[in-house]
Amino acid sequence: MTAPPSGRYLIRPAREDDLDAIAGFEVEIAKVSFGDEAITDTALHRKRVAGALGKPGEITLVAVPEAADQAAPGRPVGWAWLSARTNSLTGARYGNFRSLAVAEIPDRSGVGELLLAAVLQAADQAGMGQLTGKVHARNLGMRALYRKFGFEATHITMERQAPS
Repeated sequence: MTAPPSGRYLIRPAREDDLDAIAGFEVEIAKVSFGDEAITDTALHRKRVAGALGKPGEITLVAVPEAADQAAPGRPVGWAWLSARTNSLTGARYGNFRSLAVAEIPDRSGVGELLLAAVLQAADQAGMGQLTGKVHARNLGMRALYRKFGFEATHITMERQAPS
């Protein structure tokens, strides 16, 4: 791993007062993943994420500047979400990576590493032996981050758009 980010960041569970920032991250993830077909309705993303906060089997974490505390909650600069799933054929528990996004800040890569490391630790504690995550083929930063933490490509989705 590389050195930790030069700024200090706290990784903590996401809270209701983080939902506006998280919805913004979800919109950005949608744009990267789906381009012109992205769902950019922040209210929809806010509602979807709100249902996961504090729910058993959902790991929802944010990165905030370390100076932020309970009395003065800082605006999240990063967000990660992992959901526990069960394989319908084998019954094995696994984690499905839903989201990881970091704002355009100087320590972006380092904050991404801190978030992913925290998610992996929480997944290990929850007994998730396998983790999966989808990433857009052109999202080179996330693909590199996944590889850095031992993820390997196992499936490739091929798409073709019919001529108009």
